[in-house]
Order: sequence, then C-alpha cells, then structure tokens
Amino acid sequence: MSGRQFYVYIMTNKWNQVLYTGVTSDLRKRIFEHREKLVEGFTGRYNINKLVYFEILEDAENAILREKQIKAGSRAKKLKLINGMNADWKDLYESL
Repeated sequence: MSGRQFYVYIMTNKWNQVLYTGVTSDLRKRIFEHREKLVEGFTGRYNINKLVYFEILEDAENAILREKQIKAGSRAKKLKLINGMNADWKDLYESL
C-alpha cells in the first residue's frame, strides 16, 4: 500500500452558481492552481475559485470512479453532498 491519498472535490464561484467536480492526489496544490487561474478551461472561464466539498479516498481507481459518479449525478445530488459537509458553503481551502 502506497499511503497516498486521493481527493474528489467540488468547487464553485463566488455566487455558488456553477459547480465543478475534479480529482487529484494533491488537493492544496490543485485548488491553488484553480484559484490562481493556472488551469485553463472550465474553471478559468467561470471563475471557479471556492472549494466547498471534498472526499478523501485511498486509491486512484476509486477516486476516479467516485468523481465519475458525482459528475453523472444531478445538481440536486451535488447540493446534498455539499450541504451535508459544508452547509454554509464556506471556502474550505484555508482549512486544508
């Protein structure tokens, strides 16, 4: 066992309108990249900069499967996940 952790996360913009789901092995670094617009694409276009939800998984395969499961779910299911962990929709980045 490698001891590495993997993360599935959900980010949003300051108005909590757009949701983005991703997966990474270094959550702090990846969120920093999104916040600083070092990542081109969806998160940059929609000013996705607030981490509102994450899960910790023990292997990459399960993390990717979980990311796909969340992405395939409805917005209502994503809102339920976020509200269950972070009802105030606070930016969780600073607490990492």
